[in-house]
Amino acid sequence: MPIFLFPDDPIWNEEADAVELAVQVGEYQGRVFVTRRTLQGIVGHTPKPDEAVQQVCMNRSLVERAAEQRIMARALDPDANIHLTGRDLHRAAG
Repeated sequence: MPIFLFPDDPIWNEEADAVELAVQVGEYQGRVFVTRRTLQGIVGHTPKPDEAVQQVCMNRSLVERAAEQRIMARALDPDANIHLTGRDLHRAAG
């Protein structure tokens, strides 16, 4: 049984201007956000919302690995969620 669960498909969160997906570790339930600006480093331009969701889906294992690394390092954001940066993705690709 995996320690980290990502139960939902990624969705676009207009308010956050980011792709959002759920993460669950034991009783902790949070959200992972990947902004369009962060995705710009992957695609070379600022993606539209539908393209941003598609990029997260295509790179889902990388996004999940980056989120897992942040959780393992206990590096949650003040709102107890995870807002991934380009640096997080780069480390996870490592």
